[in-house]
Order: sequence, then C-alpha cells, then structure tokens
Amino acid sequence: MQHARADARLDAAGMVVLLEDQDRTRWHRAAIDEGLALLDAALRQRRIGPYQLQAAIAATHARAARAADTDWAEIDRLYAGLEKLQPSPVVTLNRAVAVAKVRGPEAALAMVDALAAPLSAYFHFHGLRGGLLTQLGRAGEARRAFADALALARTAAEAAHIRLLLDRLCAGASSDTLHAKDERCSIPS
Repeated sequence: MQHARADARLDAAGMVVLLEDQDRTRWHRAAIDEGLALLDAALRQRRIGPYQLQAAIAATHARAARAADTDWAEIDRLYAGLEKLQPSPVVTLNRAVAVAKVRGPEAALAMVDALAAPLSAYFHFHGLRGGLLTQLGRAGEARRAFADALALARTAAEAAHIRLLLDRLCAGASSDTLHAKDERCSIPS
C-alpha cells in the first residue's frame, strides 16, 4: 500500500507532494486492493504485530477517497498500539502527525519536542516541528526548525520542499512590514 502511492509523491517538476495534497487517482488501485486483501488475511490470524499495525495505518490512508476523509483518530490509535509493540522515537514522531490532526498542533508539538535528543539529526523531526510551529504562528522558531531540516535534507526534492516552506514564511513576514528583506526572514544559522 505504501508503494502504491509512489507515483503521486513527486510532481512533474520533482517537487515533494505531501500525502494530504496527493492526487489519489495516481495511486495504484490494484496494489492497494492487493494490500488490503493481504491485511485482511493477516488480521484473521489474530496475531497482531508491528507489520500488521503498519499495514493498517497505510490501509486507513488508502481507504480515504479524499485527504479530508482520513480517519486520523484511527491512525492515532494504531500508532499508539505500534508504540507499545515496537517503541521508537520515529514511531512517536509519526504518531504526532495524527495527534496534530485530532488534538491540534500544540499537543503534537509537546510530543515532538520530547523527541529532540534522539531525533536531533533526523530531517523529518525538524520538518514536522517547523510545520507545527508554523501552524501555531511561531514563525521565528519555525524558520529555525526548517533551517535545521534543510541542513539534513538527503535529496534535492526534500531540500526544495523545505526552501518552499521557508519562502512562504518569509512572504508572510514580509507582508507584515514595509521592507521586502525583513530581518526576521533570514534563515537562522
């Protein structure tokens, strides 16, 4: 089910397309249907493990016809189960995305900030943190988080996506002032 979304993850220019913005008609329906059938067969065995939970999370995304239809509460519950079976900072980071959708960015940010020590060198930690800070209107902190993510980007597409987010923050900051080159908009070092 994860692989079924591969063609929708980048646009024609090679830019990252977030899951919520993906054209779901580009998802490979046959692969999703096969994955759902395999998941159903695995769940009938009644031996739930981390792989079944990961597949159930992917299935919840795959079953949503539109991003707005995603059952984020179910994804939160599934990640909570995965945290119990296979605790890891990355699992908790992924759960924070669902928590942001269900309980808001402040609750998610508290979870993310608690992961700073183990994930300080992880691109997605800083990217998610920047996104949550942006939602909370904390632009300066968001820019610092995005700058950290940019330094850790592994691909040109990741770097371009973060630069786009920084540009959007800068455009918002600049519209609040008379100066196009707002001091608050520089990328922190």
